[in-house]
Amino acid sequence: MLENIRLAFRGIWSHKLRSFLTMLGVIIGIASIIAIVSTIAGSRRALLESMIGAGNNAVTISLKQGDYEVDQFYTKITNYPPISDEIREEIRSLANVEDATFFLVRRGDYNSTIFTNEGTSLSFASIYGVDDHYLHTLGCRVSSGRDFVPDDFKNFRKVIMLDTTAARSLFPEGEAVGKTVEIGSEVFNVVGVFRKEDDFVPTYDSMSEYLMSETSDAGSVLMPNTCWPILYHFDEIEQCVVRADKTDNMTKVGNDALSVLKSTKLVSANADASTEDSADYQVDDVLTKARNKAALNDSMNILLLCVAGIALLVGGIGVMNIMLVSVTERTSEIGLKKAVGARRGQILGQFLTESAVLTSLGGILGVIAGLIFSHVLSAMTGTPVAISIPAILFAVIFSMVIGILFGLLPSLKAANLDPIEALRRE
Repeated sequence: MLENIRLAFRGIWSHKLRSFLTMLGVIIGIASIIAIVSTIAGSRRALLESMIGAGNNAVTISLKQGDYEVDQFYTKITNYPPISDEIREEIRSLANVEDATFFLVRRGDYNSTIFTNEGTSLSFASIYGVDDHYLHTLGCRVSSGRDFVPDDFKNFRKVIMLDTTAARSLFPEGEAVGKTVEIGSEVFNVVGVFRKEDDFVPTYDSMSEYLMSETSDAGSVLMPNTCWPILYHFDEIEQCVVRADKTDNMTKVGNDALSVLKSTKLVSANADASTEDSADYQVDDVLTKARNKAALNDSMNILLLCVAGIALLVGGIGVMNIMLVSVTERTSEIGLKKAVGARRGQILGQFLTESAVLTSLGGILGVIAGLIFSHVLSAMTGTPVAISIPAILFAVIFSMVIGILFGLLPSLKAANLDPIEALRRE
C-alpha cells in the first residue's frame, strides 16, 4: 500500500498541471459544500441566538388576548388572582428550571414619564415591578451601583434601577447612581444600572412582538414589586419568565410552568365569558419558533447542496476520464508488470490508490478553499459562519470515496489487460 501511495504521488508530480486540472472539479465541489455547510450552520446559530437571546434560555409566560399581551393600562382583567408564594416555589422547583422570576410591567405608559432634577425626561419607558430573581433569570448584570437588597422589598423603599439606555437618556452628562427621579409625582432614588450579559438583535414573528421591542428600546426601569402599588393598582396580572438549564429544555420548561400557572386561574362567577375566552396565559416558545424558521430554509439549503454535489460529480467524471487516459498511456508498463509476475489485484490496487490519492488531495485543497471562501463570503455579505469539523472530515473522506468509485472502471480496465496484447502496444 505504501509503495502504491509513493507511486501515486510520483505520477501526480510528474504531471502537475494535468493532475491539478483533474482535481479542480473535486476542489470546486468540496469547497462549495464546505462553504454552504458553514453558512447554514452559522445562519442557524445566529437565528437561534437572535430569537433566544444568545443562550440565556429564558422563556416568557404572559397573559395575552389573542396574539397581544394584556395591557393593564387599557384593559382590566379581574378573574386572575395574584400568584401565590407556593406557586412561585413550585415553578422554581420544576425539573430543568434554573431560576424563575415574576414581575409586573407597564410598557409605554405615557402617565409614567420620568423626570430628573437636571431637567431631562424619559417617556414610554418600560417600568417593571420585580422580585429578587429578576436579574439572574433574564441574564442581566449590574454595571454600576447595586442590585436590590431584601430591605428594599421589606421596607417598601422607593428605589429603582435603570438599564444603560434609560441611564444615558436621563443622565447624559454623568453618573446615574445616587441621583433622584420623579415618576407619577413620587420621588425614587437610583441605586443601580444594569445591562444584558449578551446583547443581540431579535427577530419578530408578529406585529405585537415588534411593537413590544420598539417600546422597550426607550429603556427599562426596575423597582421592587412591593412598591408597585405606590404608582399603580394592587393585584395586577404578573408575568413569569423561567430560565431553563439548557436551550434544548426551553420548550419543556415553558410548558411545565404554563401548566402550573393555569392551575392558579380563578374565574369569578360574575366574570364576563367573552373576557375569559379572550385572555389566557400563553408561553412564548421561541425555541420552537426558531427551529421552525430554520426548517423553512432547509429546502433552499438542500438545493444548494445538490448543486455542489453536481459539481463534485463532474469532478469525479473528470477523474475517471484522466485515469482512462493514464491506463491507455501506461499500457506497455502494465503489460511489463504482468509479464514479470504482477497479479491482477496488485494492478487494480495501484490504480485505485492513485485515483484515491488524487481526489483526496483535491478534497484537502477543497476544504482549504472552502474555509477561505466562507470567510470571504461572510465579510462581503455579513452572513455568519460556523466551521463544522465533522463536515470537514466527511468532505475529505467523501472525496476519497469519489476517487475509488470513479477510479474503479479504469482500474478494472488496467487489471484485465492481457499482458501479451499490452506489450505489443507502443
